[in-house]
Amino acid sequence: MRDNPIICWCISLQLVILVALLASVEGDIESNLLDDDGGWTTENKDRIAQPGPCNINVEDGSLTQEDFIKKYAYSEPVVIKEATDNRVFQTLTRRSALLEGYGHTTVRLSSANSYSYDKKDVTFNEYCIRHVHPQKLTTLGNETFYFFGDNNHEEWQDLLEQYKQPPYRLPHHLPALSFGLAGPGTGVPFHFHGPGFAETMWGRKRWFMYPPNVNPNFHPNRTTLQWLMEDYPLRKDDPNLYECTLNPGEIIYFPDKWWHATLNIDSSVFISTFLSP
Repeated sequence: MRDNPIICWCISLQLVILVALLASVEGDIESNLLDDDGGWTTENKDRIAQPGPCNINVEDGSLTQEDFIKKYAYSEPVVIKEATDNRVFQTLTRRSALLEGYGHTTVRLSSANSYSYDKKDVTFNEYCIRHVHPQKLTTLGNETFYFFGDNNHEEWQDLLEQYKQPPYRLPHHLPALSFGLAGPGTGVPFHFHGPGFAETMWGRKRWFMYPPNVNPNFHPNRTTLQWLMEDYPLRKDDPNLYECTLNPGEIIYFPDKWWHATLNIDSSVFISTFLSP
């Protein structure tokens, strides 16, 4: 009798979770993560972007739901550290684990410009090999294809169920998860939508944000890396510009209709919790 790949993957998933939990109990994971990239290695020569300043309020897990609503939910972004313990999910998103469990699945890539109108279907394995690489300064947004959210939720359900969502809610809104990964120097130019949270699992990601009543100056087909190198030096002192660099395990909240652009410093794995009424 041939092995059932679904059953084999479920057993493998359970074993990985067990190993992660045991390591967590022993306190080994936190110390190992100091130099651990989850297999999503980025060479120093490939890091064009570097961490930047942070003028967004930073809170920790002691932030209450009441204070979140009062101070941030409808008014400004916030970075939250140690809000949840996602070490198990982080372990499951190591490169080797994702390729073993999902390499055969088909994922839909979107062009990394403001409107993401071009799509491309590839296997997850092909995406990791051919598309997760350093961004070139000369590459435009419509030439960059990005995996974020357009995955079959039934195929990825076992993984997404292991993610502990941020412990904050907006009244009359429901959460929806979007999972993605991309290479160093990639990102999405300025755009806006409804409110939500974003968390990095591996790698670092810079965020740039403007309030809804301020239109950022950018070209929708220029990449965030190009904006950083060409436009940011002229706008970094703009009092309307909010920015911060997210490290693994940190969460950022973006309120409704706030403009935001992202830039992956390293090869990055990330997940967002979009809140919809």
